[in-house]
Amino acid sequence: MANLQSGAERWYSIGEIGRESGTKVPTIRYYEQIGLLVPVGRTEGNQRRYDERARERLTFVRHARALGFSLDAVRELIKLADHPERPCEKADTIAREQLEAVEQRLETLSRLRQELERMIACCDGGQARNCRILQTVSDHRLCLHEQHGGGQSSDR
Repeated sequence: MANLQSGAERWYSIGEIGRESGTKVPTIRYYEQIGLLVPVGRTEGNQRRYDERARERLTFVRHARALGFSLDAVRELIKLADHPERPCEKADTIAREQLEAVEQRLETLSRLRQELERMIACCDGGQARNCRILQTVSDHRLCLHEQHGGGQSSDR
């Protein structure tokens, strides 16, 4: 890959493509390792050089990740994007599954907010030994959502 700047095509360094897409350099390298980005050519000085197609792909991946899609879902979406003649049913299914997951997380976050609001409201500002917040954090059974069977830990 001798002269990468010849012709009208624009080439990007890994730092430039990272800045343009809002992606950190180690993440770009990782995406290459797992096949979300096609490994690119290098200059005689062994620097990676990305073309416009690679920049567009990285932007696609970055946006899909920002929307919360898993790496496997992104991989499936890329396959569909690479074959525009195919039906988009699979993309619809992937997006619906993601929406369902987001709705579940929102429900969980709503319960957490309610619990935190209740804990704060019960705190009388006295001494730590009588602090309702500390008591509730120490004993999960004191959580309101636990009493109604809705308690789940997010540590998985």
